[in-house]
Amino acid sequence: MSSDERTGPRPVEVALLASVFIVSACGLVYELAAGALASYLLGDSVLQFSTVIGTYLFAMGVGSYLSRFFERQLPAHFLRIELLVALVGGALPALLFIANAWLPGSFRFLLYALVLLVGTLVGLEIPLVMRILKRNVALKDLVSQVLTFDYLGALAVSLAFPLILVPQLGLIRTGLLFGLMNAAVALWALWLFRHELRQFRAHALACVATLGALAGGMAVAEHITTWAEDRFYQDRVVFAATSPYQRIVLTHSGGEGRAGYRLFLNGNLQFAQRDEYRYHEALVHPVMAAYAAAGGAPKKVAVLGGGDGMAVREILKYPGVESVTLVELDPAMTSLFSTQPMLAQLNGGALHSPKVRVINTDAFSWLETTTETFDVVVVDFPDPTNFSIGKLYTNSFYALLDKRLAASGYAVIQTTSPLVARQSFWTVVSTIESVGLTATPYHAHVPSFGEWGFVVASRRPYRLPTVLPEGLRFLNLPSLPLLFDFPLDMARVPTEVNRLSNQVLVTTYEAEWGKVAH
Repeated sequence: MSSDERTGPRPVEVALLASVFIVSACGLVYELAAGALASYLLGDSVLQFSTVIGTYLFAMGVGSYLSRFFERQLPAHFLRIELLVALVGGALPALLFIANAWLPGSFRFLLYALVLLVGTLVGLEIPLVMRILKRNVALKDLVSQVLTFDYLGALAVSLAFPLILVPQLGLIRTGLLFGLMNAAVALWALWLFRHELRQFRAHALACVATLGALAGGMAVAEHITTWAEDRFYQDRVVFAATSPYQRIVLTHSGGEGRAGYRLFLNGNLQFAQRDEYRYHEALVHPVMAAYAAAGGAPKKVAVLGGGDGMAVREILKYPGVESVTLVELDPAMTSLFSTQPMLAQLNGGALHSPKVRVINTDAFSWLETTTETFDVVVVDFPDPTNFSIGKLYTNSFYALLDKRLAASGYAVIQTTSPLVARQSFWTVVSTIESVGLTATPYHAHVPSFGEWGFVVASRRPYRLPTVLPEGLRFLNLPSLPLLFDFPLDMARVPTEVNRLSNQVLVTTYEAEWGKVAH
């Protein structure tokens, strides 16, 4: 009797179609986990996701082609492949974390080797399921049903991965959880096809061993993460969290002369407690004090980025400030630095000030929609390591920033190292100038970063302040002019304008900092 004559699908068909849903979901999780880890550890998320997805799809094509050579005992082959996918795919994030900590030079090779292997195995799965289903399902129904469940599985995971799985479980546990789901599909297949399997006992033992290995991995996942990050960051990790936007890690090293607390976002250092005051004083006070000297204290101030609250701490040293609007994309950052005692102590409780308003949204979108203007805008974004951050260094962004500045206002932008990334630094200067703003570059030495650069953007010429707040640890009036002097090895060079359509800054930055890393 054909499938068209039956009143409903058989239990075996339902089970296999459910397997297609799970198989598709698991395969996409492994792909997304590899791409996320590559972007965390190698930077440039667009490049990493593009190459990982391309490699994975190519490998799936190879797997689909190889499936033609499996002719007999299809349920047994399907079961073995499920177990292999469960082990390799489930362990993929953990293996990459360990490789990055133990042998960082091998990370890239292992990344693509695992993606190729998992992609090939996943590419074998669906053709084998279709051939098993073909025994009882008409071709037109077979293709539509398999593809429907395949795409539904992909949809479910694409939504759950950034919103639920990674924030709640982390990458290692997410990988292991879906490895367990692959192993459960194998166990399901073991039961469904128990009468067809010639070596039932061996298959059963393989299922039990795989489930045991993955369950054991789940039990020690936190220890793996802690060990890998302690080794990678070379200090004790005291806090780690994964938000939908980034991996947040706080380390601590005690003792005189040590860095104290250090904050890393996606593996990139954001500040070290021992010298962050140098960075944040240099970022904030040249513009705040200059505005105060020219026309009274700035009343309305905006901080874009800077969810750690350090820049806000410096701004609040000016009593005349009436409001500070902090625009930070990641609510995990502002929550951590306002609720965790050890972090709130670093910013002096600045985020609890009644003058401070926190808005968790994309700064680019916020500038497009807000109608407010500000006396001073402090732009404290991470360096342009990928295109999603690079858009915040484009002429389109600076044109929006110009509209939000009061007529006599100042903006200041942190702008990477003019010594290490000279071309990148002056690209930002050229881009600011391209929208009609006056760009005044300066630099300061921050031991944790080296020579670091900043740019003042304004409609009026910048003039040095005549008064600075009391209690500063780094800046004083005699040394302030030295920040605006560029020696020959940091002097201006010709650069392009960074536009949304080309994002030349991201590739320039990657090339300059990549030379240092290697």
